[in-house]
Amino acid sequence: MFSRLNSARVALRHLFASPEERIGIAVLATALLFVGVNAAAAHQYKIGAIEIGHPWSRATPPGAKVAGGYLTLTNDGDTADKLVSATAEIAGRAEIHQMSVEDGVMKMRQVEGGLDIPAHGSVTLDPNGFHLMLLDLKGPLVQGTKMHGSLTFEKAGTVEVDFAVDAIGANPKPMKHDGGDAMPGMKMDH
Repeated sequence: MFSRLNSARVALRHLFASPEERIGIAVLATALLFVGVNAAAAHQYKIGAIEIGHPWSRATPPGAKVAGGYLTLTNDGDTADKLVSATAEIAGRAEIHQMSVEDGVMKMRQVEGGLDIPAHGSVTLDPNGFHLMLLDLKGPLVQGTKMHGSLTFEKAGTVEVDFAVDAIGANPKPMKHDGGDAMPGMKMDH
C-alpha cells in the first residue's frame, strides 16, 4: 500500500512540477470549497420564469401555533405572475399575508387573490411586509432543520421547496436596496 501511495505522489509531482502550478491548484481547490459552502447556505429554486431565493423561517417555541415563511420571488419573464397559494407539511394551512403599520398600529391582513410578481421584478417576503403565515402548526420549528412545503403560481405552476429554519429571533438577511421600494416588502427592478 505504501508503495502505491509513493508512486501516486511521484506521478503528481511530474504532472505539476513547478511550485506555481501546485499553488494554483491549491487556490483553485480552496475557491471551489467556498463556492460550495455559499451555495449550500443560500438555496434557491426555479419554476418557469420564477426564481425562489432562500426560503426560510424562524424557530418556534414549543406550543406555538403559528410561524412565518420568508423568501424572495424574482420573475425573469416578460409577463407578470402571481403566488396564489403555499403549503407546509408542519402546518394545517398556509396563507399569504401582509404586515403594515398604520397610525402607529401594526396590522396584518390576508392577501386576497394572490401576490403579484411583476414581469422583470422581485417581491421579498420578510417579517416586516409580505410573508407566508403558517397556521395550526403540528409541532415546533427547530433551528437547523428544514421545513418542506410547496408554492403554487398562477402561470408557472407548483414547485416543492424546503424552508431553512433559523433562530427564533432571526432577522432577514440584508438585501441590496435600490432606493425605490414600491411598497413594504416589494422591490421593483428597473
